[in-house]
Amino acid sequence: MSDTPLNIAGKNYSSRLLVGTGKYKDLEETGLAIAASGAQIVTVAIRRTNIGQDANQPNLLDVISPDKYTILPNTAGCYTAADAVRTCRLARELLDGHTLVKLEVLGDEKTLYPDIPATLEAAQLLIKEDFQVMVYTNDDPIMAKRFEELGCVAVMPLAAPIGSGLGIRNPFNIVTIVENANVPILVDAGVGTASDAAIAMELGCDGVLMNTAIAAAKQPILMASAMKKAIEAGREAYKAGRMPRKRYATASSPLDGQFV
Repeated sequence: MSDTPLNIAGKNYSSRLLVGTGKYKDLEETGLAIAASGAQIVTVAIRRTNIGQDANQPNLLDVISPDKYTILPNTAGCYTAADAVRTCRLARELLDGHTLVKLEVLGDEKTLYPDIPATLEAAQLLIKEDFQVMVYTNDDPIMAKRFEELGCVAVMPLAAPIGSGLGIRNPFNIVTIVENANVPILVDAGVGTASDAAIAMELGCDGVLMNTAIAAAKQPILMASAMKKAIEAGREAYKAGRMPRKRYATASSPLDGQFV
């Protein structure tokens, strides 16, 4: 069965699963899990990960080559617009002019919810500097549309707090965001297991980004494989169109033409 590719900033991807690189036990496990996920876009926390800043430390790019993956620098750990913009500029230098970035500006260390005014400020500055911004935001349909209108190439509402594994807490808002969007909508944060990823796709999301759900599993490589299948199944279910919900039972076999 054919499907339209996921298109982000003019580039097509066959995989709708995006993965992170944190919390694995070592670089070998990181590389194996990412390979098992089938992901083509891999996000990297520039403030926490060595991708060439320190020549004396292991380089993540040795296991996720930019020749094979689209590297998506992110601003994890930034709590001000200025820090986020500075981090994106650093990523552009380290990755030879790379402009696709994932923007997140956090409000506090406990909840890791986005600081929306600061995120808006940073997005405006980055877009003026010709960055292609994929933005992490809350599940507010109004703000999601605002980021799209600002020029973000993808909007990434949270399903639940980062690293919580709680799954999609507000599916109705996610559906509203999807229905009103003209750019890709990718659930970002809160996925805990494969069924959560499938639900996100069944709601009509264009993709899902996750890290902890895979890295913190007892068997990360096996979970990465499960997530790949869940994304594919959820996408097919969405395209197939589920049966309507009914209050009462309906016989599976038709009564017309029965013999007795």
